[in-house]
Amino acid sequence: MLGPLVNAAVIVVCALLGRFLVKGIPARFEETLKKGIGLAIIYLGIRGAFDNKKVLLLIMSLVAGALAGELIDIDKWMNRAGLWAEKKLGDGKTGTAGNFAKGFAAASILFCTGSMALVGSMQSGLAGNHQTLFAKSILDGSISIVFGASLGIGVAFAALPVFVYQGGIALLSMAIRDFLSPDLINEMSAVGNLLVAAIGVNFVGLSEGREIRVANLIPAVFVPGIYMTLERLVTL
Repeated sequence: MLGPLVNAAVIVVCALLGRFLVKGIPARFEETLKKGIGLAIIYLGIRGAFDNKKVLLLIMSLVAGALAGELIDIDKWMNRAGLWAEKKLGDGKTGTAGNFAKGFAAASILFCTGSMALVGSMQSGLAGNHQTLFAKSILDGSISIVFGASLGIGVAFAALPVFVYQGGIALLSMAIRDFLSPDLINEMSAVGNLLVAAIGVNFVGLSEGREIRVANLIPAVFVPGIYMTLERLVTL
């Protein structure tokens, strides 16, 4: 659990640094930085998605994941969690999805999806190799500073779902290690990277006015794992 713990700790420290020390950034700098990071996120997401070898499975995963996500309405629950935390620990203003909720939701989705979160957590659980999550911590920390300065303290609280998500994958990997394969990991990572690219699209503003509700697509990441595991069991 060292990798997930370090990743979560770095997010908290850097978000607080951004919130309390790197504040007062002129609006034009803040906007340009956010768009620059958005472009980098789009690039990282698209590049990682090219690891996909089963295009039809990827499409099926997005469709099934979108249906499941909309049915559960993960986006709504994440925003409610952010608003609840804002009421308990924020600035006392409630009734709107303020920066606290936005920072919590955006950072949680960004830090929990993608190949580094998935593969790094699996490596931690399977072999005790934390190098991928350590590298992810550097990237997450850099983003947390900027997010903390622009979106506030809610970004720091994203460390909780990051730790639970990555720690859960690490523990699950230890339990089901015999069923995992490089192909399965690649397919799950490819879907996750497409969601990361969608986050970048929202940040850049390409879908301004009609943002992609990426949280409701999160179940798509797990569809390849379920499908390929069942496929393997059937062919045994």
